[in-house]
Amino acid sequence: MSIKPLFDKVVVEAVKAEEKSKGGIILTAAAQEKPATCLVVAVGPGGVIDGKEVTMQVKVGDKVLLSKYSGTEVKLDGKEYTIIRQSDILAVVD
Repeated sequence: MSIKPLFDKVVVEAVKAEEKSKGGIILTAAAQEKPATCLVVAVGPGGVIDGKEVTMQVKVGDKVLLSKYSGTEVKLDGKEYTIIRQSDILAVVD
């Protein structure tokens, strides 16, 4: 099964969170922050949204930084994804 986002939506998959702090302390799952860096796995076609033409600025395979609490989390075939609006993406990471 695959996800095909509509309009200005983007499907992302979280990049694995760090399990150790910079000082070498192992963090429990509860202490780890929600990852802000994600990998784009699907992109909607864009189009006219709220009367404005929206062109998609990201593509599949891009690493992006997200707003901390953005999007809707979904589970498909045992994997967790987040569906967000393109406007919730803060930056593309090179």
